[in-house]
Amino acid sequence: MTASPVAQCVETPGEPRLGVDIGRVIIHGDGPDTSFVGGSEADALKAPALSGAFEALARLNTFFDGRVWLVSKCGPRIQARTRAWLGEHRFFACTGIAPDHVHFCRERPEKAAICRNLGITCFVDDRVDVLEAMRGIVPHRFLFGARSAPAVEIVPVETWMAAEPAIMAAGSKTRETGEARAR
Repeated sequence: MTASPVAQCVETPGEPRLGVDIGRVIIHGDGPDTSFVGGSEADALKAPALSGAFEALARLNTFFDGRVWLVSKCGPRIQARTRAWLGEHRFFACTGIAPDHVHFCRERPEKAAICRNLGITCFVDDRVDVLEAMRGIVPHRFLFGARSAPAVEIVPVETWMAAEPAIMAAGSKTRETGEARAR
């Protein structure tokens, strides 16, 4: 759960694993980053979750057999706010995602290395540059909050209502074909 490298996981081919960004994917944001970045600690805790995020992630956590991780880029102050927000909103209790399945990094491209180490096969982020950095590492990439994507291999999903079935279809494909994440 720190900015240090993640230990290499043992990957089982055909075992889908989901990675999810936090800001503007789980926690609602209104600018280039989440809305709680510049406000007070109290304001940070009041930031709303995106509509349907908790419900979809609870179902996805079941679908992925608990193999769901949160991967976010932020510094120590926002890490602390994020952890406090997740606790205040009972995120782990509501979704069933393990509290130790949260990883932070300091630079966006570092998310790709974390995904490689965790064996992530599907990733949801609101930033194209993050998803592009995962090319060849994460086979199924979803651009959250978008109607279109700049590359055919990146799937645009506007909401959690659209994201959930698309992610489940990709996870099912991974299971059916024994598709391992790209190396």
